Amino acid sequence: MNRRSFIRNTSLTSGLLMLSSKELLAAILQQPAYKLTRLRNDVGIFTERGGTVVYYISKEGIVVVDSEFPDQAKHLIDELKKESTQPFKLLINTHHHGDHTGGNIAFKGIVEHVVGHENCLSNYKRVAAEQKNEDKQLFQDITFKDTWKVRVGKEKIKAHYFGAAHTNGDAIIHFEHANVAHMGDLMFNKMYPVVDKKAGASFKSWVNVLDKAVNHFDNDTLFVFGHGSKNIVTGGKEDLKKMQNYIVQLLNLVEQEIKAGKSKEDILKITSIPNVGEWTDELKRIQSNLEAAYSEFV
Repeated sequence: MNRRSFIRNTSLTSGLLMLSSKELLAAILQQPAYKLTRLRNDVGIFTERGGTVVYYISKEGIVVVDSEFPDQAKHLIDELKKESTQPFKLLINTHHHGDHTGGNIAFKGIVEHVVGHENCLSNYKRVAAEQKNEDKQLFQDITFKDTWKVRVGKEKIKAHYFGAAHTNGDAIIHFEHANVAHMGDLMFNKMYPVVDKKAGASFKSWVNVLDKAVNHFDNDTLFVFGHGSKNIVTGGKEDLKKMQNYIVQLLNLVEQEIKAGKSKEDILKITSIPNVGEWTDELKRIQSNLEAAYSEFV
């Protein structure tokens, strides 16, 4: 925690302690649901509504990965401006979905460049055209195919594309000095994942993508997840392996059911995936996973 944050937080705590119990409850309820949380060095996360945001503050400028939605992005920008007077150098998107890019527009005119995988941009433009809201978007002006890297302050930031998974444009953003890697929606921590077939998603390829991530990064890497059960959005390689295991068990189950002569309708009636541990989310998410997996075998 920097000195400015310490002073602000200490003053807030002292002020709260002077209130009556009724006043204290009212004050707590008025506190914003969003917050910045420092992870390592000058790299942290912002959480409110949507996919987890990673930020990096340096003397050369601020880097942000993903932007949630417009209102949330405004909160993010306001909080970062309290931490630093440096300009916004880069906004990097892990993929195109609205809960990760919807807030891009809040950075218009204040960020130097927006970065994303080439398929992220094509998917982003396609969806915006379908929804006829191109004027409410801020598209990537820098794209890459396999890797992209830049140095900002003390950090070497490198983007990796390992193949189709949640979409065909998911990138992992690695802050090498802090050794923090934003997985975006390649990681739904103990949650049934969204799989966007229209955007080139593939469960079979997703298994390989996670395998590449486990092998590429070291055991000290702190991974940030796009979403997580109970708001747990950071973890290590074991969490990636659990996600990978979920997909493997899902594919194995669907393949076995198909070989046993089960119809698609019968398979979609399955309400749990065996051998994956405790996973949470709506039943319709399981059904969408089953349907997506089924489409990869027929």
